[in-house]
Amino acid sequence: MITAGIDMGSRSVKVVLLEEIELDGAQQRNYAVKKVHLMLPGDLDADQAAEQAYDDALAAAGVTRAQVRSVFATGAGRSQVGFAAEGVTEMTAGARGAVYMYPQARTVVDVGAEEGRGIKTDSDGKAIDFAGNEKCAAGAGSFAEAMSRALQLSLKDFGEASLRSDKSIPMNAQCTVFAESEVVSLIHSSTPKEDIAKAVLDAVASRVCAMVRRVGIDGQVVLIGGMGHNPGFVASLKNAMDVDQVLLPEFPEYVSAIGCALIAAERLH
Repeated sequence: MITAGIDMGSRSVKVVLLEEIELDGAQQRNYAVKKVHLMLPGDLDADQAAEQAYDDALAAAGVTRAQVRSVFATGAGRSQVGFAAEGVTEMTAGARGAVYMYPQARTVVDVGAEEGRGIKTDSDGKAIDFAGNEKCAAGAGSFAEAMSRALQLSLKDFGEASLRSDKSIPMNAQCTVFAESEVVSLIHSSTPKEDIAKAVLDAVASRVCAMVRRVGIDGQVVLIGGMGHNPGFVASLKNAMDVDQVLLPEFPEYVSAIGCALIAAERLH
């Protein structure tokens, strides 16, 4: 049995095809990721982007639409996926996917391009509480991206540069526009780029940590979403949360889509 999860984010479309596998003597259902696919919509409308991303994933996996038993959608644009049987919230999908990958995880930190959130989950991967920053991007990836442009660094170089700094420079601005002015001031005062990069990522991590603390930091912590690829942010978040370890999936941006596909399979049963 194959199911699909589609995560319609603000910047990209993530598709996961999940296949149920039978293992001799297994007492519970097992699943394997059959294919993952990411597409940047460009000039396409959201509904067109969903159709194309889904078709591309199917073609890459050698699967037809008829072979997929159910499609669930999540993300900010989930209502635009017209062929999905059902939509689930980002909190529901993120919690399910995170616990599938890390069964001991109870605190999920989800930081994408435009939104960040903290999720508390139970042992079944059901979200039982959450807090987010839907009204401001200062606690999300686009904030770090804007600051990296101000420093004329790629986002990858920006994250790596922050790891070379041991300075703690407070950033007081609470929005991207004013924070960029702070960065310009630091540049003019000849502050090293690595110190500025660390200050920015520390600020993002601090805002994210404040959200997570509202739901409580309990058990193992897992980071999902695109900011999981930024090593500087991961280090800043670990320090801000004062935890020994932040679990990081190999492909953190696909975790919600995986959770979506899992929920689709579980609903069929």
